[in-house]
Amino acid sequence: MSQTSENLNLADVPCREVSLPEARIATTRCADGSLILRFAEELRDFDPNVLRNFRRQAAQQPDKTLYAQRQRLPGGELGDWQRVSFAEAEGKVLAIGQWLLDQGLQDTDAVLIVSGNSIAHALVRLGSMAAGLPVCPISANYALMGGNYERLKYVIELVKPKVIFAEAAGPYADALAACEPADCTILSGQADGYQLSRPAVSLDAVYATPVTAAIEQRIEHNDPDAHAVYMLTSGSTGMPKAVIQTQRMLSTNLFQAWQVLGKAAGWSDVMLDWLPWSHVSGAFNLLAAAVFGGTLYIDDGKPAPGLFAETLRNLREIAVPYFCNVPAGFAMLVDELEQDEQLQQRFFSKLRMVLYGGAGLPQPILDRLQRMAIRQTGGRIFMTTGYGATETASGCMAIYFHTDKVGIGLPMPGLEVKLVPQGDRFEVRLRGDNVMPGYLHNPESSASVFDEDGFYRTGDAARFHDEENVEQGLYFAGRLAEEFKLGTGTWVYAGQVRGRVVEALAPAVSDILLCGIGRDYLAVLGVPNPAGLRDIAGPLDGPVDSWLQHPAVQAHVKQSLERYNAAFPASSTRVRRFAFMREAPSAARYELSDKGTLNQRIAAESRSAEIDELYAETPGAHVFVA
Repeated sequence: MSQTSENLNLADVPCREVSLPEARIATTRCADGSLILRFAEELRDFDPNVLRNFRRQAAQQPDKTLYAQRQRLPGGELGDWQRVSFAEAEGKVLAIGQWLLDQGLQDTDAVLIVSGNSIAHALVRLGSMAAGLPVCPISANYALMGGNYERLKYVIELVKPKVIFAEAAGPYADALAACEPADCTILSGQADGYQLSRPAVSLDAVYATPVTAAIEQRIEHNDPDAHAVYMLTSGSTGMPKAVIQTQRMLSTNLFQAWQVLGKAAGWSDVMLDWLPWSHVSGAFNLLAAAVFGGTLYIDDGKPAPGLFAETLRNLREIAVPYFCNVPAGFAMLVDELEQDEQLQQRFFSKLRMVLYGGAGLPQPILDRLQRMAIRQTGGRIFMTTGYGATETASGCMAIYFHTDKVGIGLPMPGLEVKLVPQGDRFEVRLRGDNVMPGYLHNPESSASVFDEDGFYRTGDAARFHDEENVEQGLYFAGRLAEEFKLGTGTWVYAGQVRGRVVEALAPAVSDILLCGIGRDYLAVLGVPNPAGLRDIAGPLDGPVDSWLQHPAVQAHVKQSLERYNAAFPASSTRVRRFAFMREAPSAARYELSDKGTLNQRIAAESRSAEIDELYAETPGAHVFVA
């Protein structure tokens, strides 16, 4: 990269032109001191019926590719793209819906999907919605981790599915044999691969189901407020809850986002995405392609060692106007972009907007990405992030205005945000048609998360960038449930501290476990970022315990924590000790979500011995003492 580019003040360089609305927010102050924020423009009219929107796109552009995914070859390698057009997808969705109706299923009979992202998964999901049946996509890890399949059994008991879709028999046969519910049909692309009490049904046979007027009538008369999807919460405080999502809820969220970001994002164009469809961020893109007429390339890569190469392969082929990832993915991406000129040119050739989620994006990563954007395009890329929850369909607040401030943005049209004073912060509460009606079979939790005015209590805190200028937006100020006390009685705003420490230590870590509950001071276990550590020290040999002893790594940690502690010297923020996690966080132990975010409570429980070593009176050489 040129010296001129390195010396640029990024804030002085304009963004590439994107179409954004004027951020005008109406503010109401309540008698109790709470504020209610609304987007000044009303949410435009839309059809809440997801299937009708999809079928309109199929009628307008029948030959356009809707979903594409690389073919998995016998040896496990990934080959050429397999595609399904809008017209082909519509035919198969109608056949699946008709087959479900032919089974005599009732409106409350659910379809459980245990497969990962795939074309077939998308078609089964849309087919279930066409038949008016609730569909529940779950993390494939529930069926892949072995053991006693505790979480899979729990979900089956909660949802009581009449059909379970598992695309490939090999990965799921043992789990379904162990957890097969009574009076349930297994649907699969490899129906002969199961040993079950009832024969599995072939997906190809379902595709051949003769379609009648019954499915047409069901689609046309689907109740937009009936149960459409059950999305599981993370289960960070126990077993997951099933969030009830309706077609009105999902459509509201899609058209909220379309009104403020759709032209910039290009959901009607081309997308490449790996985010799991068992989570709302990935599920949004699945539906956005169908509803707005885009092409979604399903990325079988992900930001993890040994898997990110597939994402890079796909980015070398597919230029996208919009790219979404988690911060760990962007950290890996900028390393590769800086080393590969052709990849860099391809990546920025059509790019208009980048969205990051799951955690804050460290400023050094953002700056490196923008310097490459300026080099390739002459301008910065519009960077956005959003805020939402499983209970709100997906992100319903976003940065849809030009700003150099990191935050959670402002409400989209059709959403009310209540800000309830909590000391020097506000608790965030949300109300709108994109908010859930409640949790499945859980009236107590359903009642407890809504306040007396019907606002959903998110449990998160936020602050204004500028209380005199609301249009500057809000920023995240911690998750109330994650806050804890030190042994001294001092409260720690854990979410806020965690984000700042990750940013300070970048690129050496991709995430951290913040420790200190009942202790006298804060300490940190860092998730090592191999690519970042190579940039700092070159290849590191030996066990992780020895990495901190490398002079370059030690210097980086020392300087990073000195700068951080100087900026945040209070006992509730200052970090006194640091060590790398000996082993990467494990999805099998539920330390990681499918999106790659670290579950603080579960990780703390599973790494209690490592935490004790952090706080030892005489710490080992693998622990840095600030």
